[in-house]
Amino acid sequence: MARQAAGEPENRIVVGVEGSGGARAALRWALKEARHRGAFVDVVTAYTTTYVPSSPDFNYLPLDPIDLEAEVKQMQDNVIDTVLAEVDSEGVEIRRRMIRGRAADTLIAESVDAAMLVVGSRGRGGFRGLLLGSVSQQIAQHGSCPVVIVRPDLPT
Repeated sequence: MARQAAGEPENRIVVGVEGSGGARAALRWALKEARHRGAFVDVVTAYTTTYVPSSPDFNYLPLDPIDLEAEVKQMQDNVIDTVLAEVDSEGVEIRRRMIRGRAADTLIAESVDAAMLVVGSRGRGGFRGLLLGSVSQQIAQHGSCPVVIVRPDLPT
């Protein structure tokens, strides 16, 4: 593989996956685009632990299950396996990564040196469906590479 020149983006398409129909649509789109470009797909799932107050002294305890990472990995694997069964991805390298952090911050950081960042919209339909979600809006404004937001209700 040729070395990347300083400041040149990697031939890498980052896809944010969180389990929704929009995430599956985004991954389908990214796999097809990666075949066209000869790029690899970097599937990224961001996750955080939720803390809740546990006493009047304002101590906090994690609300999420102890095996949060295992559940996140299972969700990510399920999305990837479902999409791979639907799309011809022959010749496309897929990397799977889970990163602890807020979705928008994580994806913006991952957009550095990427050729493209792809996410799904929630596709709520009607007027609400015309609005971007907070993660989509933040990465569209602050991403370091071209951003594609895929609606789940459109053919990919």
